[in-house]
Amino acid sequence: MAATMQDVAQRAGVSIKTVSNVVNGYPYIRESTRQRVLDAIQALDYQVNAAARNLRTGRTGIIALALPELSLPYFAELADAVIEAADEQGLTVIIEQHGGRRERELDVLSGVRRHLTDGLIYSPLALGEGDEARLEVDFPLVLLGERIFHDPVDHVTMDNVEAARAATAYLLGLGRRRIAVIGVHPGEVVGSAGLRLTGHLAALAEAGIPPDDALLGPAGLWHRATGAEAMASMLDAGVRPDAVFGLNDALALGAMHELQLRGLRIPEDVAVIGFDDIDEGAYANPGLTTVDPGREQIARTAVEMLSTRIGSRGATAPHRVVADYTIVVRGSTEPGHDRPA
Repeated sequence: MAATMQDVAQRAGVSIKTVSNVVNGYPYIRESTRQRVLDAIQALDYQVNAAARNLRTGRTGIIALALPELSLPYFAELADAVIEAADEQGLTVIIEQHGGRRERELDVLSGVRRHLTDGLIYSPLALGEGDEARLEVDFPLVLLGERIFHDPVDHVTMDNVEAARAATAYLLGLGRRRIAVIGVHPGEVVGSAGLRLTGHLAALAEAGIPPDDALLGPAGLWHRATGAEAMASMLDAGVRPDAVFGLNDALALGAMHELQLRGLRIPEDVAVIGFDDIDEGAYANPGLTTVDPGREQIARTAVEMLSTRIGSRGATAPHRVVADYTIVVRGSTEPGHDRPA
């Protein structure tokens, strides 16, 4: 027969209430007592009745993570980091993919699944300014990204403008002057594309270099294929950049592929930098120089914020955290910076 809480209490020499307090993470227990209970649980292979505990605490121990698409490496790696951070908090993560479609993003906020989870980490693409009221929900919520700035909830984001400015300034510091930008969304102001282009243009202005529309390569979706297509269109039009700034790593890798197909040397003829620091970039040939926007910090901070909000359920003011960024230099901009084989 399966061990009961009473069996654990008898073996550890404590009350059933003490066993319950240990199982439910009650902090004010003498460490020696806690260890005796844990040893008894392990010895008896006691299985916690999660359903009963959830009824008592009003929590499921499950949080949701809603992302645009896992086919983009950045979001896949972000999901992995969130799952790891949540595991440290004793939380399980379920992932929802909304595809950047407005109706699906709204469904994420109001769907029946919200009643099955304790809170939500949410990265929208279609929602934007004017949708702030949509985030006034009755469950713990942490917002990711930069579609909505004046939001009424906890928010973790990256410094898109300053990080992009630093990326362009880095290329300018290498003596590059004709810097193509791949992944532009014409007319966008709020959102990764608009903010990163703003940072790029700011760096050009600081260097006294006028912008050139011919060096702006639109790409609706930020995939390798669209990066290659945008680069090909630019080259076919006779535009000859000496550097490329891919607004994410997938675009930059696609652009690198197209440049190499045409016999251009990287970085001798064209230096290439991306944004996101996805794992694949380190193993490209040459390795891709990129902006690390603080993905691990974003994931860990979002989980910690949500866990705190779940625990307090208080009406405290929302917090906004901007992650730190770094430029990771590899061979696509400076020879000799790739790891030896």
